[in-house]
Amino acid sequence: MAELSDVLERLHVVALPMRVRFRGITVREIALIDGPAGWGEFGAFTEYGPAEAAHWLAAGIEAAYRPPPAVRRDRIPINATVPAVAPAEVAAVLARFPGARTAKVKVAEPGQSLADDVARVNAVRAVVPAVRVDANGGWSVEDAVAAAAALTADGPLEYLEQPCRTVPELAEVRRRVDVPVAADESIRKADDPLHVVRSGAADVAVLKVAPLGGVRAMLDIAGQIDIPIVVSSALDSAVGIGAGLIAAGCLAELPYACGLGTGGLFVEDVAEPVTPVDGYLPAATVTPDPARLTALAAPPERRQWWIERVRACFALLS
Repeated sequence: MAELSDVLERLHVVALPMRVRFRGITVREIALIDGPAGWGEFGAFTEYGPAEAAHWLAAGIEAAYRPPPAVRRDRIPINATVPAVAPAEVAAVLARFPGARTAKVKVAEPGQSLADDVARVNAVRAVVPAVRVDANGGWSVEDAVAAAAALTADGPLEYLEQPCRTVPELAEVRRRVDVPVAADESIRKADDPLHVVRSGAADVAVLKVAPLGGVRAMLDIAGQIDIPIVVSSALDSAVGIGAGLIAAGCLAELPYACGLGTGGLFVEDVAEPVTPVDGYLPAATVTPDPARLTALAAPPERRQWWIERVRACFALLS
């Protein structure tokens, strides 16, 4: 394993401005590691404590110090990601995902109504043929059942992603609606990532490299899952997206478009954005542009905050 002093010497902390508010933030802070095997990303959201964030650090260290595994496919289908914007803004958001045939739409946003969600989803349907929604655990069971009916009144949904917070709630929703249920937080934030699948509470598993501890850890979990897998980003920079694309490229089967097009949510990124071609991105690692690293560098006090965070998380890694 890498030495802490070496990791800290290789650390770059950046602040990426976002086009729209997403997960309640307008600037995404991320620490990058310029390692001997490539670039790694440590981007655990700032509210996460060391125990949870340590998995993200493990993923960044793996990418920086171990060469990536060989891929089975060299391009990955991606979905467009539509934040909780007004219907009038949907077309502009979708334009940043050229060729995407699938869109994931954020719903259950605090302060918004189910009618807002329906209007947004229908605006997306007018442009993109396949739609999935992500509630980030924001509904009760009854809310999820009502939402499933309202959101499918004008067309089908590919799936409901994390409609409720708990595994028993997901299982109950799955029994009561005809729309497939996908699990995200119930996998990446769980002590046992496989519990939701073993419990029969999901039809689709959404796997994210960073929260699960790296590409190899994610692939190990994928190998134990007998339901379809969607590889998604955790609002990663181009470096983290590259790791997700590698992971998706390693899977034996990839029946759904992956949520790895979120780079379009940033005004600026650490590397020149790769434009999807016919809805696909290449399965390849990413090297940041030195000029962008300098221009996007976080203020000194935020860099120091991340250094202390790396220390706290590193102490939890075996």
